[in-house]
Amino acid sequence: MNANEKFCQSCGMPLTDPDLLATEADGAKNADYCLYCYKDGAFVQDCTMEEMIDFCAPIWVREMPGMTEDAARAQMRAFFPQLKRWKQA
Repeated sequence: MNANEKFCQSCGMPLTDPDLLATEADGAKNADYCLYCYKDGAFVQDCTMEEMIDFCAPIWVREMPGMTEDAARAQMRAFFPQLKRWKQA
């Protein structure tokens, strides 16, 4: 992982395209989240980290050839607690 690479702080998706950025209520871009997780100043889904992993695991498997669902889940369980939305205060 590139240290300068930005990821959605909810689902971990790489934010490589400005069109993927979330929006605030006033329409301003939010660089912390993707448009699928955060829209118009609020999270799209009220979910737990484990529910987010359940949702994302099949996507990771589809997008990363050779990735198994168990491996995807293990990687997400290691990575997601570092993301802003899931960090424990």
